[in-house]
Amino acid sequence: MTLRILNLIALAAFVFAAANVYRIKFDSTVQAERLAKIRSEVRRERDLISALRAQWGELDNPARIESLAKRHLQLKPTAPTQFDALDHLPERPPQLFNPNSRDPIGGMIEILEESHAATGSILGQTAPPAPSVDLAGSPHP
Repeated sequence: MTLRILNLIALAAFVFAAANVYRIKFDSTVQAERLAKIRSEVRRERDLISALRAQWGELDNPARIESLAKRHLQLKPTAPTQFDALDHLPERPPQLFNPNSRDPIGGMIEILEESHAATGSILGQTAPPAPSVDLAGSPHP
């Protein structure tokens, strides 16, 4: 009787092992199909990228751009008289920051405060204190 129980246990173990092997084989087949699908998608995307690069090369061709510019734009050649000497340039605008300052924004504020102080602006000045009133209601300077 113990031999029968041992045979049944061995048979159950073999059936379980066969089912497990079948499940692993099925999962690996599904994964292989997914991998093949992803590889074909990657191949398709690479082909699309190469086609777009070829199209970009055609669109970016300088000869094509030049012909389109001649056809659609009313451009005239540049005359040498259109250029001027560098000594005719306007003066450089004043710097908006203090180059010696470690903080560029603080340097801008310093420059602005200095320029307002020179023009008589009240930006940097403080208002006189308001008169205080005691409990009786009489003002004190």
